[in-house]
Amino acid sequence: MRSFEQKVCLITGAATIGLAIAEKFIQLGAHVVVGALDLGSERDFKSQYGDQFDFVSTNITSDSALSNLLNFCVDKYGRVDVLVNCAAAYGDDGASTSRETWLNTLNTNVVSAAIFGEMVRPYLKQSGGNIINIGSVSGVFPHIQRWSYPVSKAALLHLTKTQALEYAADKIRVNMIRLGHIWSLPFEGLTKNDREHANRVTSPFNLMDRVANAEEVANVVAFVASGEASYMTGSETVVDGGYSAQGPEQHDPLFPKLAK
Repeated sequence: MRSFEQKVCLITGAATIGLAIAEKFIQLGAHVVVGALDLGSERDFKSQYGDQFDFVSTNITSDSALSNLLNFCVDKYGRVDVLVNCAAAYGDDGASTSRETWLNTLNTNVVSAAIFGEMVRPYLKQSGGNIINIGSVSGVFPHIQRWSYPVSKAALLHLTKTQALEYAADKIRVNMIRLGHIWSLPFEGLTKNDREHANRVTSPFNLMDRVANAEEVANVVAFVASGEASYMTGSETVVDGGYSAQGPEQHDPLFPKLAK
């Protein structure tokens, strides 16, 4: 994979996946600026990566906060080469989801990506850069008892294609990485940090019999953001362990059951 030396990557979201993406870009030589509400206590990135990493406390649903994040990045580095919209809200109570939760989920997962993409657009035009939106299989397949989050990811998919169409005139590529089950903060919380349990429960829904590592997502993000993916735009790159490839029968063939 090509080096990201002297490139500047701007990432929203500092949970497990966002930090794995940041770490991958840093390993490839980039300077990384992360904007999120807080950095969390998992790893002290600043002490580990020094001048290659910056964190700016950012409420991405605030236009002024997004502007502050962008200004910090441009004032320090003078450019933006890659924007990764990774931050997400998971608020969802199915059919009973309140209007407040609906609006917050859509605002965080879709509107903020649209607003920030437009803010960063002039700098990506200058650098020949690109945008990557982090999507989900939830945006393609309906999930029982989940409404607002899947709908927000479906909207993000359409936004990705709309941005690709609109930004092509500026030579800016826009792509989505569509994720399946990733070992990340939501999974850690739901399983009380029991990864083996997560592997067992998710096994029927993928072909790999396990959840993915965040680093496996980061590797794909780095490729799509690189010059090696120069003819990709408006696309979905699927990192779901085969979730999308399965039919309703999943791992179990129907006919042998019928023949019993």
